Amino acid sequence: MTRVMAESEMDSMAFYQRGQVATSPSLGELLKFVGDIRKEANGDETPAHRVLEMSETSNEPRSLPFVLKFNNLTYSVKVRRKMGMPSLFGGRERLGDSSVGNEHMFSRSKVLLNDISGEARDGELVAVLGASGSGKSTLIDALANRIAKGSLKGSVTLNGEQLESRLLKVISAYVMQDDLLFPMLTVEETLMYAAEFRLPRTLSKSKKKLRVQALIDQLGIRNAAKTVIGDEGHRGVSGGERRRVSIGIDIIHDPIILFLDEPTSGLDSTSAYMVVKVLQRIAQSGSIVMMSVHQPSYRLLGLLDRLLFLSRGQPVYNGSPADLPLFFADFGRPIPDKENRTEFALDLIRELEGTPGGTRRLVEFNKTWQNLKQSLNGNETPTHGLTLKEAISASISRGKLVSGAGANNGSNPASMVPTFANPMWTEMAVLAKRSFKNSRRMPELFGIRLAAVTITGFILATVFWNLDNSPRGVQERLGFFAFAMSTTFYTCADALPVFLQERYIFMRETAYNAYRRSSYVLSHSLVAIPSLIFLSLAFAAITFWAVGLAGGVSGFIFYFFVILASFWAGSSFVTFLSGVVPQVMLGYTIVVAILAYFLLFSGFFITRDRIPGYWIWFHYLSLVKYPYEAVLQNEFDDPIKCFIRGTQIFDNSPLAAVDDAVKAKLLQSMSGSLGVNISGTTCLTTGVDILKQQGITDLSKWGCLWVTVAWGFFFRVLFYLCLLVGSKNKRR
Repeated sequence: MTRVMAESEMDSMAFYQRGQVATSPSLGELLKFVGDIRKEANGDETPAHRVLEMSETSNEPRSLPFVLKFNNLTYSVKVRRKMGMPSLFGGRERLGDSSVGNEHMFSRSKVLLNDISGEARDGELVAVLGASGSGKSTLIDALANRIAKGSLKGSVTLNGEQLESRLLKVISAYVMQDDLLFPMLTVEETLMYAAEFRLPRTLSKSKKKLRVQALIDQLGIRNAAKTVIGDEGHRGVSGGERRRVSIGIDIIHDPIILFLDEPTSGLDSTSAYMVVKVLQRIAQSGSIVMMSVHQPSYRLLGLLDRLLFLSRGQPVYNGSPADLPLFFADFGRPIPDKENRTEFALDLIRELEGTPGGTRRLVEFNKTWQNLKQSLNGNETPTHGLTLKEAISASISRGKLVSGAGANNGSNPASMVPTFANPMWTEMAVLAKRSFKNSRRMPELFGIRLAAVTITGFILATVFWNLDNSPRGVQERLGFFAFAMSTTFYTCADALPVFLQERYIFMRETAYNAYRRSSYVLSHSLVAIPSLIFLSLAFAAITFWAVGLAGGVSGFIFYFFVILASFWAGSSFVTFLSGVVPQVMLGYTIVVAILAYFLLFSGFFITRDRIPGYWIWFHYLSLVKYPYEAVLQNEFDDPIKCFIRGTQIFDNSPLAAVDDAVKAKLLQSMSGSLGVNISGTTCLTTGVDILKQQGITDLSKWGCLWVTVAWGFFFRVLFYLCLLVGSKNKRR
């Protein structure tokens, strides 16, 4: 099939070859040509699978070139430093020395990119090289729109048209330096989930699987397809295979532009070569591939099509690896025979950086050399007169950019490709499925949480076993409820590292519109509910009957719902904090402290009417207040049930040790004074009286329950806003 396609392209090359036609082909003619090729090969073949087969065997010149140009990119940031003042004994302390007592702050602009221009074409593998701090990653970030526009000057165009942020997100992909993957998913599962996110739902499940299998073959990871990714505690794939999987999940939709930040970092020479070989095949499939490389080996140099050397944010060479010897020979520093060209160039750049003049002379020579080269070769861009819209449309027809297969054909190039490949409900289903599978393979996480809840419930049940209705029993009930409600919140602290571990995976996936942030928040919330129901049922079943709480079956059901609402509110609160706090230990410290404040102002230690006015606002913000009041009302809302009778009124007073006969006389005396007959069986305090004593008069028990649930939704909304603001970063 591939051979037939290649022959069809060869037969029609005269129609497209540069300089051999007087007029450029129209979009209709172009699409007709592409359709004819497909019919000759296999009429119903999916483009998602075909493009890989073409890329691996066809080395013919591309007839629909994309040219990415960047002109005069300049980027600077302000750096604040401490300047030490002259010491008493002469001399001046070092800048930034924190031991200096007499210091002042000053700021200056540090230029990270300085007037960088260049271009990259589809089919080419472009490498940005330089020493640490030269601006390699910054340039890749600038081209990938990961730097705030206000601080970046210059232009980035594709086929002569300015690249919009929305369009760039859907036609490009960015591979971070770190491999951010779920450790308990296999290679095949990881790529399949990426396919479900990035490929449209109009593409059948079988064709998505074909796309994944073809990608596995292209990446050269067939032997590891059924192996889990692994982490420090689980053995998995090798470093090179993990890096190729990271590349695979970002190219599953076959993007037109691929940016990579040091994809060979941390790999041995063989693994690095295999990774770059994969990138070369991706470029040959019709993509623009740009990557930063710290120091490529001799073997890697043979795979690269264009090099861009940087020194302190300035370009010192831009061109083909084959032109390096001529460039440095013209500069007066010829490359010795049998020496690695890139190593020689990097060593020379470091040497010049250490001189007083730095690399200024090399930078100026590069400008002159580039101008001379352009004047000799011409500056024509081989786009065949195609606009960006026409080129993208034709590329989609060829099988590129699979997520745009069902896009509409608007006048704006950005409208040709959908922002998201799937609707929200599909994204939520895939996210939930992935989360359940990852959690199922790490049962110890839920097991530990269940064990904590079960053990706590067992201890509470045995300590507060079968409480009576005496005044002391009332106090013990209040203590049980306060501890039980606070426990439900504290046991939710284990939700803190969940998002912290997924944060950068989430940022990578949403940065280029794999799914909506709202889909992640909703899925994250729904996935948490089944485990919360199970935990709530276990805790309620262990404690309700053993402690002897009131209400029967209906009381147990309400008690269960209050526990569930508490878990929901606590989990939402901790999830929100995980979106704000970047570190696990700092997050735990904040969670423990705030939950302690919630318990303090819940109304157990000090009732509402005794809380100082300047702290009463914290009482109403306390998450423990509402479930605590709800279970108290569930326990004491019976106006008939009595908790203090006759002489029991003295139980919590210094008269508790007095003989019963004396207590009876005291009751008779009180009866005479009050004009009311008080006997040993007279009910003096009902459950309603206890609620009034505790200051629980604002809301009904159902009102407290719904307020608790509402707190959970409120913190989920705050979590979404945190993601909306925090994940729109332009830097990693």
